[in-house]
Amino acid sequence: MAVLSKPVTEPKSGLSPIPVIDISDPESKNALVKACEDFGFFKVINHGVSAELVSVLEHEAVEFFSLPKSEKTQVAGYPFGYGNNKIGRNGDVGWVEYLLMNANFDSGSGPLFQDLLQNPGTFRKALEEYTISVRKMTCEVLEMITDGLGIKPRNILSNLVSDQNTDSIFRLNHYPPCPLVNVKINGGKNVIGFGEHTDPQIISVLRSNNTSGLQINLTDGSWISVPSDHSSFFFNVGDSLQVMTNGRFKSVRHRVLANSRKSRVSMIYFAGPALTQRIAPLTCLMDNEEERLYEEFTWSEYRSSAYKSRLSDNRLQQFERKTIKQNTLLND
Repeated sequence: MAVLSKPVTEPKSGLSPIPVIDISDPESKNALVKACEDFGFFKVINHGVSAELVSVLEHEAVEFFSLPKSEKTQVAGYPFGYGNNKIGRNGDVGWVEYLLMNANFDSGSGPLFQDLLQNPGTFRKALEEYTISVRKMTCEVLEMITDGLGIKPRNILSNLVSDQNTDSIFRLNHYPPCPLVNVKINGGKNVIGFGEHTDPQIISVLRSNNTSGLQINLTDGSWISVPSDHSSFFFNVGDSLQVMTNGRFKSVRHRVLANSRKSRVSMIYFAGPALTQRIAPLTCLMDNEEERLYEEFTWSEYRSSAYKSRLSDNRLQQFERKTIKQNTLLND
């Protein structure tokens, strides 16, 4: 099955330093900004998303992944649909199966697997209600971040992910128990669920069942495990938000380790802008002497570039201004 491209680094022991933020408190705006700067990752509590809604969707997801593989592969596709082991088209693999969908169900698009489900109406309704609730929470968090940054208008970030033209996607992941977790194969490499990567969108919203596995990479290069918490949501900064803050916020590298005994189910909402949206450092966040670190690009251009890359690639490197300047000098 899947292997990591290099041996797994053990996470540091001790209490988790991951910020926990109560978004029902408006004064948490500064804590959100600090979390984006220091970790690019944080946990949100008192979020207002219905626990019953989450439970229904998770149940429907488990039902889908419990179907025979021959049935699930009937809705295999790229980029949307069912996938197993292979992640993208560039050689990345993982101990995972998944269902990837357009998140704009209210625009008329949606899942294409009606005939495979016992209660397709229940699944679709849960997907629609969940994505609407999570999108609303995401916009609230982005507006609190804008308040913390002290910039106007307040919806400068939330507007990018709030309408029907956005390129947001929704992913259901299932990590089956892996019997090879402690087995060294292919020259001492370890099996992994989902390899290390950053998310290209603006921000991602994750929740999972009570099975651990997610890890994030700290600035010193070490990996720490994210304690599982099925009642909370986890946010991570994406590449596009790192660019818009001119590197002030960090697009966090993360991965998922395989589990030898328990099945893990996760739901990720990737909040992306419209394909035509231009992404560039926000001038309102920069002083007159600060140099722009990135060239401007459209989300469509960046998405296309990301789809051609490997998971672990630094996708932003080719859009860094210093890199372009160095290449220009070398070619002169």
